[in-house]
Amino acid sequence: MEVVEGGLLSALLLGGHMLLVAGLAVRILSRHLPVGSTLAWLVILFVLPLFGPALYLFIGENRLGNKRARRWTEIHDLYRGWQGRLKTRSEIDWNRLHPRARSLASHGESITGFVALQGHALELLEGWDDFVATLVADIDAARSTCHLEFYIWESAGRAAEVEAALVRAAERGVVCRVLVDDVGASRFLRSRAARALRAAGVQVVSQLPVGLLRMLFVRMDLRNHRKIVVIDGEIGYTGSMNLVDPAYFKSNAGVGRWVDAMVRLRGPAVEVLNGAFLEDWELETDEGMEVLETADLKAVHEEGDTVVQVVPSGPGLNRASIHQLLLSLLYSAERELILTTPYFVPDESIMTALVSAARRGVAVTLNVPQKLDSVLARYAGAACFEELLAAGVQIARYEPDLLHTKAITVDGRIAVLGSVNIDMRSLWLNFEISLFIYDRDCVSRVRELQARYLHDSVLLHPRAWRERSLGARVAEGVLRLMGPLL
Repeated sequence: MEVVEGGLLSALLLGGHMLLVAGLAVRILSRHLPVGSTLAWLVILFVLPLFGPALYLFIGENRLGNKRARRWTEIHDLYRGWQGRLKTRSEIDWNRLHPRARSLASHGESITGFVALQGHALELLEGWDDFVATLVADIDAARSTCHLEFYIWESAGRAAEVEAALVRAAERGVVCRVLVDDVGASRFLRSRAARALRAAGVQVVSQLPVGLLRMLFVRMDLRNHRKIVVIDGEIGYTGSMNLVDPAYFKSNAGVGRWVDAMVRLRGPAVEVLNGAFLEDWELETDEGMEVLETADLKAVHEEGDTVVQVVPSGPGLNRASIHQLLLSLLYSAERELILTTPYFVPDESIMTALVSAARRGVAVTLNVPQKLDSVLARYAGAACFEELLAAGVQIARYEPDLLHTKAITVDGRIAVLGSVNIDMRSLWLNFEISLFIYDRDCVSRVRELQARYLHDSVLLHPRAWRERSLGARVAEGVLRLMGPLL
């Protein structure tokens, strides 16, 4: 009798598992995900019993949570009117820019609502020390507001100088708001430094909080990866740098110091950066729209001639926005295309765009770090190298440290600098911020920065790469299957 009951229970469990797998497979197919992601999830479901369905239920759906999604919709009702006012201030002489600049900017506007704007002065900050010194000086000169948003924040080293400047600003009556990711800045949020900032009057808030109970309702690996600073609504910063001193951050990881770049800008686009920050702030604080409605989203005066476009992206927006826009960017290249990225795990469409560019005679160069803190990303990305090399793409690996800058230049006349990596996490899952630059002089500075990175990099030779070990080939092949999910 016990054997019969045990057999019946096993059959019921097996049948239930098969029904769950079949139901999830139908759900995956009905979502019309990219082919790579669909296949990867189906393999995981059918090859990994129990674990596969559990993994999909936890991270397979882009669940922001009903409350946050509802607030996001309310915020965007307010945003649409503001974006309409921005359009009235966009008068650009496109004839002096790259022939594809206008169509690219129109594409960006159609999927984000934010237009390209003229009248900016940009300063490229190539290292941590320059960034900290400039930021501290701007905070010390602040009169009304200091808004800082980072994925990672750690208080070691010179990051403490920024915290001290925020305390000084708060003590003289400046409204200081700090927004950090709940996972990326988890240690900081529990630290004495965070308590000291709050005690001084600095508002410190975590983004996208995690917890065991929340895992049942919200996808935990949707993270806010943005890097934004806005001072007095007039000075803005964005780029790839977290608020961490590279002399201390992951110093035992064996990858060296992280190498990053930031842009400091003045001009109308600072208003857009401020709006992106305030939207994120409202989503976390639920202050009844008061901050957004009373914030100084003021028309910032023109400070120069540069045309730029701020492009926020993430699962709460058009889900494929930055992915689509980067594809348009890659296909716009006519002579030269240089990509600098730490995490390179492209999908089939980006691979096709890169191979197509190289085949039509564009000089395509991919610059990635030799040392990377993610083994999965390193092997999954390396699986693409042979096809790229065969098409004529030059692949250079930066040797001194971990190259963390995210930058793309096209024909020396269009540049993208920001927080977006060329991987599916950045393009589909994370909240990111990108700055599209359409000015030849400013793009040339980004291009010169990329050239300095390339000077310290070693080119991969196709023959030598083909002779790598069998173990490396197998690891690359296995992890490439996981690439769409990394």
